[in-house]
Amino acid sequence: MKKIAVFTSGGDAPGMNACIRAVVRGAIYHGIEVYGIRRGYNGMISGDIFEMTSQSVSNIVQRGGTVLKSARSKEFMTPEGRKKAYENLMSNGIEGLVAIGGNGTFTGAEVFYNEYQIPTVGCPGTIDNDLYGTDYTIGFDTAVNTSLEAIDKIRDTADSHDRIFFIEVMGRDSGYIAIQSGIGGGAEIVMVPETHTPLKKVVSTLKEGWTRSKSSSIVVVAEGDEEGHAAEIAEKIKEQVGDKLDIRVTTLGHIQRGGSPTAYDRILASRMGLAAVEGLMKGHKNVMAGIVNNDLLYTPFIDTIKKQKPIHDDLLRMVHILSI
Repeated sequence: MKKIAVFTSGGDAPGMNACIRAVVRGAIYHGIEVYGIRRGYNGMISGDIFEMTSQSVSNIVQRGGTVLKSARSKEFMTPEGRKKAYENLMSNGIEGLVAIGGNGTFTGAEVFYNEYQIPTVGCPGTIDNDLYGTDYTIGFDTAVNTSLEAIDKIRDTADSHDRIFFIEVMGRDSGYIAIQSGIGGGAEIVMVPETHTPLKKVVSTLKEGWTRSKSSSIVVVAEGDEEGHAAEIAEKIKEQVGDKLDIRVTTLGHIQRGGSPTAYDRILASRMGLAAVEGLMKGHKNVMAGIVNNDLLYTPFIDTIKKQKPIHDDLLRMVHILSI
């Protein structure tokens, strides 16, 4: 393999730039020409492809976001769009791809290979940590620390005013950010999509704390919880308790995606980026480079897409025990 290309797709995640850097410098180290594709599959279709050098990735390891930009491509979902993408890759002599992204990114790569046999190795770049085949995804650690910093600050004002705060964090299908930032932030309740937390249990926990003269409480809610968003849940709780409890809501939103990546995310992303390059060299295709128990593994895209990554029961149990 003499020429490869790297792109980022879907939601951005802190550490993507560290991963891009590792791909570019890893490829150059092994004597492979490396190209960048801007704006993911959209750039592949429009031909926004350019050669990268070691200098192209200087001074980016500490930056959030992605220097290659990112996008979600509706056109790539069509046969016509994928045909354009293939023609542009061929005109540049590209023989393999490194895709940095999540479920949607890998689904697109799987379809693309079935049609045009372009091998892809993926790097899991998503703050949700919801991909099977790796203990942690690029950006997750930074997102948890960002959420935790916000929770700590909200705890200060909650305590000053004897308030209950419902704090919504990202996680449409996964409660990993919620559970880890909730435990780290001392939350009384954590609500996640993986397990149902009845509203009556939330009410009883909050009331019990109040009767024990607990001056404030924090409820962390993953955006995908089946009871709804934090604002909806808070409104339902207010209907049940009336004015007895002073309830406020904070939605952290896209702040969790930004910022300089933590040391852990930089190292994780660098390890995965180099593994993707070396995976292509070894003939791997349609796999994601992941780290499980500190060992590098390659997991087929079909497994990362279809298999669920559950939250460990010990974490849920820990929230319950430590909230008393």
